[in-house]
Amino acid sequence: MRLSYAPYILKFKNPAGTSRGVLLNKPTYILKIWDENNPEIFGLGEASVFPGLSPEANGRYEYKIVELLSNIALGRPTDLAHYSSLQLGLEQAIRDYVGGGKGIYFPSSFTEGEKEITINGLVWMGSFEEMLDRVEEKVLEGFHCIKLKIGAIDWEKEKALIEGLRLRFSKNELMIRVDANGGFSPENVMSRLDFLANLDVHSIEQPLKKGLLNETAEICKVSPIPIALDEELIGICTTEERQSLLDIINPQYIILKPSLCGAFSGTSEWIHLADQRNIGWWITSALESNIGLNAIAQFTASIKAEGPQGLGTGGLYTNNFSSPLSLSGENMKFNPSFIRNRPELNNLDWRE
Repeated sequence: MRLSYAPYILKFKNPAGTSRGVLLNKPTYILKIWDENNPEIFGLGEASVFPGLSPEANGRYEYKIVELLSNIALGRPTDLAHYSSLQLGLEQAIRDYVGGGKGIYFPSSFTEGEKEITINGLVWMGSFEEMLDRVEEKVLEGFHCIKLKIGAIDWEKEKALIEGLRLRFSKNELMIRVDANGGFSPENVMSRLDFLANLDVHSIEQPLKKGLLNETAEICKVSPIPIALDEELIGICTTEERQSLLDIINPQYIILKPSLCGAFSGTSEWIHLADQRNIGWWITSALESNIGLNAIAQFTASIKAEGPQGLGTGGLYTNNFSSPLSLSGENMKFNPSFIRNRPELNNLDWRE
């Protein structure tokens, strides 16, 4: 077997505001696994590294891809325990190849076009007016669950935004999730959670920054709204570490990004451990291109995830790849008649 890879820069249609600054583009790597005797059949995967968030996003990332490439050619294993995104890309490529290179990673009623996935509408950080407009758009498009990224504007304006939403839409009409990205402090977190609870906010992701285990555990005991762990899961690689984290904090939910949580294999283990402890969960994408998003959506459908999932729509970028996924309101659909765009893939900068 052989592995090739192609670096690719995804370009945002509009600047994307995050807690780590404004993004104009995002690097990713497309992986292709194939047999020298039959190169026309190949499996595709995406190693979607996330600068500023992925622990492996350092100057040696591409060297690790080359190491993986060489080891596959020689039939040797590669330790990818601390390279979650690369592990995910490899798992995708292998699954695709085994399935005949047709872009079917997890066959299900979803890939047959019979079932859909409900997703939440993500509202990016921005000014008060921008965020309000984006919420209005999502509601008009048919979303019944929105996720607000907070922390970009001051808390008083964010309070006014959420208050305004709840005045217009009851909790039965609109589920509101918020993501603080670790933006609250131990000193102000409880007063803010009380405020959010009074407005029937469904849950809050990562209210405190990663690493404050005891403080987060205490908040999970007394919070008036459910707490979901997100960044706290990143870089936790072994079964023992995962068990320990869940036992110490005991959150109400965990948010699973396969690119950051150990690929499909690691995400499946997180789910197993969470289910044992009656901890809820949902799946979230992490700015992948349509190649990675397609595989993550198929995985999400195959495990019968419940409730609105945090999957992207593929519409963020000006130079995304063609996709079998489409959106009708809040429902993601798969087109089983989709055929990959071979010229699009052949034009990538493949390296061996």
